[in-house]
Amino acid sequence: MIRPGKMLVQVLQSLFKKSATSQYPFKKSEMPAHYRGKINFHPELCIGCKMCERDCPSNAIKIVKVGDKKFEAQFDLAKCIYCAQCVDSCIKKALESTKEFELAVLDKNKLKVTFCADVKKDTDK
Repeated sequence: MIRPGKMLVQVLQSLFKKSATSQYPFKKSEMPAHYRGKINFHPELCIGCKMCERDCPSNAIKIVKVGDKKFEAQFDLAKCIYCAQCVDSCIKKALESTKEFELAVLDKNKLKVTFCADVKKDTDK
């Protein structure tokens, strides 16, 4: 057991040390350069090869043809394991990893995101 005098010394020393934890909600931390966060889709670059859909280990991506040379991507972020295999396998670089990691929601259906050829929209089913 630590003696009270020794314990008092440790308490006083810890008052002047820098804290080991981060102040996360109040101070946002910077993610590293190649962080694998939420996937972003660029429909103007997509050629519809569906290589990302085939390589996704969790079947979280679906590419749908919406017009002549126009495609949209449907992501189920609840299934996604953020491995970025789809980003690596996209030959036209239509997919990219972002640094966005705050994706918690109460309704699981809000994690189904559709990136259209014109604008990004969230689908609530």
